Amino acid sequence: MSLQLEDLPSVGGLGTSIKVLFVNPNATVSMTASCLKIISSSLPPDTTVYGYTGPAGKTSVTIESHLDSVLSAAESLRDAYPLFSQVDAAVVGCFSDHPLVNCIREEFDIPCCGIMEAAFYTARMLGGKFGVLCTGYRSQIRHQYAVQGYGLENFCAGLLSTKLTVKELETKPRKEVLSLMANCAKQLVEQQDADCIVLGCAGMADMASAVEDALEGRSVQVIDGVCCAVNILSGFVRMGLKTSKRGLFTWAKPGRELRGQSYL
Repeated sequence: MSLQLEDLPSVGGLGTSIKVLFVNPNATVSMTASCLKIISSSLPPDTTVYGYTGPAGKTSVTIESHLDSVLSAAESLRDAYPLFSQVDAAVVGCFSDHPLVNCIREEFDIPCCGIMEAAFYTARMLGGKFGVLCTGYRSQIRHQYAVQGYGLENFCAGLLSTKLTVKELETKPRKEVLSLMANCAKQLVEQQDADCIVLGCAGMADMASAVEDALEGRSVQVIDGVCCAVNILSGFVRMGLKTSKRGLFTWAKPGRELRGQSYL
């Protein structure tokens, strides 16, 4: 039996006109719940957000490598496929240049973005140089390539790793995690002249206030891509904008059918 929106946890008023699917492509339910809680703090009154979590046993509990990203994209798209036709927009809740974003754009016409993309473009509009708080060092390297890929290298003050894994954001003592994040944020601002700080992981979303406190008095904006993505996409829906189906994101399904291929 295929998934229905009613099967998912949600935030927002019943009967609202805009439905957004928040896709957490890893298998950690608590991360989805945490993101929904954060989203509720700035949710437009006409919008409901539904939280999807990647299938347990088929997607990893965290996404920290290229292979994690590719496998989580394939398995989440197969599992959540029926949901995309039930919503007006979709957010991919992984802070990376995650392959699922373009897969959704190619397969459907609803507007879609990832939380990294939303955070970077928001920071670009609010300041001159943004800094990125990363988890592990490998993530720092991957995110640097993503900054270049988005054409934003000239607007990035730098990226800095807390040396924590995504899982350690939850399992290590809260005080220790927040201290590491605060110190990295201060370094990006004081030594690398960042005027906006981007939280480089969905698991950091509920830690924004601690970073803001650490930077108090410096006039720095702290940006969480989870809330940015929901608000950007709900705005697109109100404007009647969808993913263009000419060029890069031309429908892929007819081509598969002509080749006799079905892998969904």
